[in-house]
Amino acid sequence: MFCCLRVVRRLCLEKILLQCIIQSRTLSGADAINALRPFYFAVHPDFFGQHPKEREVNENSLKRLNGYLENLQKPGFRSFKPTQLTFYVREREPNSSNVQESFSTSGFRAVSFTLHTRDLLSTVLDILNSCSLSTEHIQSLNVNSQPHKEAKSTQNRPIKWDKTYYSFTGFKDPEEDLEQAQRVETTLTSWLDDNEASAVKKLKKSLPLRKELERLKNELSHQLQLSDIRWQRSWGIAHRCSQLHSLGRLVQQRPEVLKNVKGRTVVFTDRSGMSAAGHIMLGTMDVHHHWTKIFERLPNYYKLQKRLLFLEDQISQLLGGIQVIYIEELQPLLTLEEYYETLDSFYNKLLDSRLRFHPHSLRGLQMILESDRYTPSLHEFGHFTIPTVCDPATLQWFIVAKAQEARENLKRKEEMMITEKELIGTSTEKFSLDRLYKEPSVSSAQMIDCCKRLLEESLPYLQGMHLCISHFYSVLQDGDLCIPWNWKS
Repeated sequence: MFCCLRVVRRLCLEKILLQCIIQSRTLSGADAINALRPFYFAVHPDFFGQHPKEREVNENSLKRLNGYLENLQKPGFRSFKPTQLTFYVREREPNSSNVQESFSTSGFRAVSFTLHTRDLLSTVLDILNSCSLSTEHIQSLNVNSQPHKEAKSTQNRPIKWDKTYYSFTGFKDPEEDLEQAQRVETTLTSWLDDNEASAVKKLKKSLPLRKELERLKNELSHQLQLSDIRWQRSWGIAHRCSQLHSLGRLVQQRPEVLKNVKGRTVVFTDRSGMSAAGHIMLGTMDVHHHWTKIFERLPNYYKLQKRLLFLEDQISQLLGGIQVIYIEELQPLLTLEEYYETLDSFYNKLLDSRLRFHPHSLRGLQMILESDRYTPSLHEFGHFTIPTVCDPATLQWFIVAKAQEARENLKRKEEMMITEKELIGTSTEKFSLDRLYKEPSVSSAQMIDCCKRLLEESLPYLQGMHLCISHFYSVLQDGDLCIPWNWKS
């Protein structure tokens, strides 16, 4: 009993101490990044090269987390929405004293948590505690107890941690990692030498399943008159076949519920519903009962989609004819309901601001809405990225000032798309590849640069292979070769 009382007392004291720290200290942006280094090492996508699904989850969650942290550092920003995040966290080796072996290369666990804090320090502590990572190193940070205005002046001050910190915690020293990477830099030919045999073996094993996948996809597309069948993640061939078999069984058992899918695209993803792009989403963890409900709700989804398109048109008219678009590759996967709510909020804000744009002055330009940013930007492909919280006056000034540059970028995008397509075709033919493709996160400029350099090489290893241009080296479970776009020769 007394033992329990001591534990309770200790927990209470820790809680009070934590509250005092949060109330009395502020954390600069640079401090927060340094404090989160153990977290970044545990979840960084580059460490999940052999696990594309988990890598993509961490990439998307990191984007949302960075947006949340940016908002916390914006002066006067108060409009916070709870942000739910999921990360795959690499497991620590239990008895590892070597810094280089402090994390397991294959073990990881899924961690989900919701951020609702309004200051950097408590947010950092929440993240580390949620992932069961140590917070002791935060005590050694030079946390400023001065008001935020004084802290702001030093938020870009770099902090160099002492080597003893890494020895004590077992975390990797980034400087040491960089030095080692520079000493032993992987080249394309050396990596292909080491991994060609493994890739060929996996590819041959996957060929029957690849044919089965193509057969199932064509059969269901024809039977349901679908526009396309896609996958949000890079699941293996066997996993994809299993998903198509499940859909096929539902077609046999309940053909009447699929009468409204004609002309639509089905996407297998993490949750069921209709996406902002108007695609039917089937959650891979859901059972037939959930899928059936989605198909039954399609008429209501189609009505909401019409309202959404009308809303986009209304926004376009208020902004001089600029087109509101949704780009699946560049934006978070949103449901139709989530995207409609975002559009509706932005539309009402524009109405209240009474901005004045000359009619049709921005026709031909494009914009996307982002809820995780607070400053507008112009993408290299010519579309504007507009935060939903952007000040209307700032929005108007930015669009007008960047309109000509946006038109030039759009024209350059068309030229780059043509060049990219031609180079993919030429590279596929030269190396006798079965398939050459890229990850969505690889830009056209990066793909063009990669293909141009590939064409200067002699690579007999690639004949008959599936080559994916990515950001890392990897052999996928079905034999696809992944190489970084900026590979070294």
